[in-house]
Amino acid sequence: MTSSRQRGSLGRALFDMTWPMIFGVVSLMSFQLVDSIFISMLGVEPLAALGFTVPVNQLFIAIQVGIGIAATALISRALGAGNPERAKRLGGLVIAIGGVAMLTLCVLVWVVRRPLLTALGADPALLPMIGQYWLPWLGSAWVGAMLYFAYSICRANGDTRLPGLMMVVTSLLNLALDPLFIFVFGWGLPGAALATLTAFGLGAAVTFMRLQRRAWLRLDPHGLPPLPALRQLAGISLPAMVSQLMPAVSALLATNLVAGFGAGAVAAWALGTRLEYFSIVTVLALTMSLPPMVGRFLGAGQLKRIRSLIKIAARFVLGLQLIIALAWMAGSGMLPGLLAPEPEVAELLHAYLLLVPLSYGPLGVCMIMVSVCNALGLPARAVLISFIRLFVCYLPGLWLGARLGGMPGLYAGALAGNLAAGAISWLLYNQAIERLQGSAPGLARSARQQA
Repeated sequence: MTSSRQRGSLGRALFDMTWPMIFGVVSLMSFQLVDSIFISMLGVEPLAALGFTVPVNQLFIAIQVGIGIAATALISRALGAGNPERAKRLGGLVIAIGGVAMLTLCVLVWVVRRPLLTALGADPALLPMIGQYWLPWLGSAWVGAMLYFAYSICRANGDTRLPGLMMVVTSLLNLALDPLFIFVFGWGLPGAALATLTAFGLGAAVTFMRLQRRAWLRLDPHGLPPLPALRQLAGISLPAMVSQLMPAVSALLATNLVAGFGAGAVAAWALGTRLEYFSIVTVLALTMSLPPMVGRFLGAGQLKRIRSLIKIAARFVLGLQLIIALAWMAGSGMLPGLLAPEPEVAELLHAYLLLVPLSYGPLGVCMIMVSVCNALGLPARAVLISFIRLFVCYLPGLWLGARLGGMPGLYAGALAGNLAAGAISWLLYNQAIERLQGSAPGLARSARQQA
């Protein structure tokens, strides 16, 4: 009875932490999609200019997410070990280090923009337009990173409602400002970046004021040995950045493989990938809500509660993603025609919806295991899981499937690759948690000492 009560309590706590992030993630995805639609109204050249921004933006996201993961892990661990003062100072350190790192990167990208864009294959005629866009865009990238660090501190302190709410508010504000800045004021492509900069700036102002009011942030470095704290931060953030960059590399390789089957195949694959992003929204929210809970339990030496929590999350993901997969399969006869009027694309998307969504559950489990291993202070294990998923299971599955059965075979390869990755990630996580349990007394002491 007690264990069932504990599971119920953990399940409720997980739900309370996750649902605000679901709304936040959906709003961000929606704003990015609509933002692209507004820019497409300006013509082909502005849309192409936006396209050359994507690889650099992926680098920015990888760095800020890596720092955010480390922040959540270390702050929540300090709180779990009963040291709120260290948690506050860690928050200040993250803001200072993260702010300087992102600002340096933005300045560097601006200085080398011309050779960088040339290396990416940009037409010289596009360079002036991209330059006009990149100045406000780099500003929005820096402010967005600072806002993300603030969200990470909130999540580490157990508050996902404020980040979720601010994601929705900033996304809606951005959508309102986009047509005003782009068309009404006549600022064109730079107006899209200025709209994002304005929305993120207002969101950052509100969020940082809330952090200060709640005393979750202290910029005073006294009492926090800088070198050990920086080593801890780098030890988690650097591998996490690598994990974040791997999917981008994998996506490029997968698209290159699909391109061998023609433009119709690329279009169907792109549509399927977008449907996948919306299908795993809950998983993405869980990767944000689980780490602070895991970090607190780790800091308190409560590894059994971590195991119970992760079992609840994994079962929920498998069940929910199976329901979503069945829904896509049920709609596979009608939906492709609505999304893709071209018969070739619709047919390929139909085949996609019959196979690939069945792997969303194991894929979700794999993504959660990466997030949990980072929260457990095992970034190397997280990188290993990411590498195995993408470069041992998924991409080889695509290649072999394509060789044996064309595009339907490629879809079957994606299904098999994700299934294998989910199973392997679960095994690797269990190995890690068993080792930690074997050293539980020492782990608890270490956590308290670090805190």
